[in-house]
Amino acid sequence: MAELLVKNACVIDPLQGIEGDIMDIAIRDGRIVESVRNGAEVIDAQGFLTMPGGIDSHTHICGTKVNFGRYMSPEDMRAGRTVKRGKMHATSGYSVPTTYGNSYRYSVMGYTTVLEGAMAPLEARHTHEEFSATPLQDTMANTLFDGNWPVMEAVKEGDLKRVAAIVAWILEAVKGFAIKLTNPGGTEAWGWGKNVECIRDTVPYFGVTPAEIILSLVKANEMLRLPHSVHLHCNRLGIPGNYSCTIGTFDLIPDLNRNRQSLYATHVQFHSYGGSSWPDINSKAEPVAYAVNRKPQIVIDMGQMMFGKTTTMTADGPMEFNLYRLYHNKWSNHDVELETTSGIIPVLYRRKNLVNCVMWSIGLELALLVKNPWQCLLSTDNPNGAPFVKYPEIIALLMSRPYREKEFATLHPHTGSRVLLPSIDRELDWNEIAVMTRAGQSRALGIDRIGKGHLRAGAEADIAIYPLRIGDTDPSREYEKVIGAFRKTMWTIKRGRVVARDGEILVEGKNATIWVRPTVPEPYRMEQDPDFVRNFERYYTVRMSNYPVQHHYIPRNICIETEAVL
Repeated sequence: MAELLVKNACVIDPLQGIEGDIMDIAIRDGRIVESVRNGAEVIDAQGFLTMPGGIDSHTHICGTKVNFGRYMSPEDMRAGRTVKRGKMHATSGYSVPTTYGNSYRYSVMGYTTVLEGAMAPLEARHTHEEFSATPLQDTMANTLFDGNWPVMEAVKEGDLKRVAAIVAWILEAVKGFAIKLTNPGGTEAWGWGKNVECIRDTVPYFGVTPAEIILSLVKANEMLRLPHSVHLHCNRLGIPGNYSCTIGTFDLIPDLNRNRQSLYATHVQFHSYGGSSWPDINSKAEPVAYAVNRKPQIVIDMGQMMFGKTTTMTADGPMEFNLYRLYHNKWSNHDVELETTSGIIPVLYRRKNLVNCVMWSIGLELALLVKNPWQCLLSTDNPNGAPFVKYPEIIALLMSRPYREKEFATLHPHTGSRVLLPSIDRELDWNEIAVMTRAGQSRALGIDRIGKGHLRAGAEADIAIYPLRIGDTDPSREYEKVIGAFRKTMWTIKRGRVVARDGEILVEGKNATIWVRPTVPEPYRMEQDPDFVRNFERYYTVRMSNYPVQHHYIPRNICIETEAVL
């Protein structure tokens, strides 16, 4: 039995209510236990900050659109190059690295679990193939249902049980983790060169509205008892004045599950814009944050934008076309039959650009104005707002008003008249950062039940030890020290093995894919439904028998089984 003892760790573990206690962590066979025998391997953490492994609850690292982003931008792939060393693979890329580049960089930063934000069901095999080449993090995939034809037909008929049954069949077939809605209804409209403006518009040819799609899937999600809530990319992303649509969407959401949120709204920075056009864009983070504060059933992530080059990629095809018309840069557009769309554009966010400066401010405002850190999680919607390697800088910005003031002084001179950030005094503490980077994600995703995001006995031994003593560090003044510490752990432990030390990857790993299998009553098994089977065979270009992802695509997997109540 492999045993490891981490001694003298300064532990912050919000799910256990531990805030800086010096303690030992015993590990046996990849799990945290009460004690180990004499002779176990020992790591002396020397009072350094120790937290559960980081969890990214919304990122884009694997799948067809990510891969297309790699080869449409060879200039990006020239950055971040490393050579093969021992068992370690060569890597390249900055905003869209290779899978091994993503995995190694996340590991060096202490991240051990990641959620791919959008997987088209028809293209799931490739996502799982790339998961297998992301060795040092356990992975999950949100599964896109925003323009799914069978779902919209069931929504139109008002048959929630059928909606739930279709979702259950597809999630099991493609080994997905959660329901993802991206610009619901708008992705289907884009197949006809159209879009929807907000939640009350009608989807062409289907006669349903985004509001009906969202509410139906929120309710179906709870009927299926899925571990995560619906994961929503709201309508009208990136358009001045879209905050009213965002708040209107939040007002739809009932409190269906008092044990966790009913809705996870992602990259809300991109949905919190005031004004009527780009010349008068301004921050509406305050009313959006107020809407979140009064609805405990909603969790959001920031979608923080950081300055520099990156690549935007999303299933929101019409939004990417609008972005193309602004940037006139390379543009990729893709329609996935009966399911969703995607678009990709490389971008450069600049401090001299007033719109970009407003965007930068809004993400920070949301994190500072949402009162409960469990309701606002740290993300950049990697790589859309910025590559995830920017997380240490974002952490420092949230913990230090002087650092924010220093950065704000470099922005476009008119930024101050359009945002609230200079007036916000709040500085987050270590515990709040731990919530926003691991405990909050674990609870929101529902993976705390399988031992993620905490260090109690029985949990997976995923641990990040940072070269920082919180008692000797004032993050408000020593923000550079904070940035340096979060860029590079002293030790990253994945399932009981030290996989990274002081910025160096030590071993090759083998991840696990987490997916869900909802069980529905026999009458709702869609493979036995003649209408579903007939329409599948009629409209898809693949046979229904060839649609499911075979188990050999996920050789190491964690299946969460649920019993639907229909």
